[in-house]
Amino acid sequence: MPDQPRISPPALASRWVLGMGLVSWRYLWATMPLHRTERRADAPELPPPIPTELAREELQPWESGAGPMFYRLFRVRIKEAYQDAAGLMHTVIDDMGSLVPAEVVHVHEGEASDRRLRPGDEIVVDMPGPWNGPVLVVAAEPTRLHLATLDGHLEAGQIEFRAYDEPPHLVFEVEAWARPATRAVHVLYSHLRLAKEIQFNMWVRFCQAAARAAGGRPDGGVEIRTTVAPVPDPARPDRQPGGAA
Repeated sequence: MPDQPRISPPALASRWVLGMGLVSWRYLWATMPLHRTERRADAPELPPPIPTELAREELQPWESGAGPMFYRLFRVRIKEAYQDAAGLMHTVIDDMGSLVPAEVVHVHEGEASDRRLRPGDEIVVDMPGPWNGPVLVVAAEPTRLHLATLDGHLEAGQIEFRAYDEPPHLVFEVEAWARPATRAVHVLYSHLRLAKEIQFNMWVRFCQAAARAAGGRPDGGVEIRTTVAPVPDPARPDRQPGGAA
């Protein structure tokens, strides 16, 4: 796991207040059109299985979370881009830190900081609150980056970033399958909606940054689709601890 900077409780609290204030301010003044839909479903949309060779005790699979499963898809269609799908994803994989909102998120890649990410790497998305975001790289391919959460993450599940060419557009998507990691997060996320709105804002801005990185601009804004569903009990019998197939 990459080393994480130690932050004193007063500094952490100050950073949380400042970061959330900036996020809220930029969210309120955002002019990007957002096409947001949310629906309830009877059964959850589940993430793909983790390859057996990457399974480890530190994984925090969706089965270990609390509350319902949230499936989210953020999509932006980019016009007039000078990069293709592979070019944009090269930036996402090699320099993810340049695309996240700098006032609230920092990416620590540890041993992978001087090379391209590859399956098995562990990185930390440092956030201004009581949780950081340690993740495992499951796949790092020319047009997609797939991550799974590790112990200590705000969520339990997986997330994928991908791009594809759909002339005349370049399409970029962020797709996530996750549950709140703990009951406390479930309250913040599902009931108070605080963590949910912070995350919503972060991935919308990530899509905007991806459009800029590709040299183009969003065509029609950002589409956000959310599906919320109860988690079956017991968990799927065809999955092993750690989310392995």
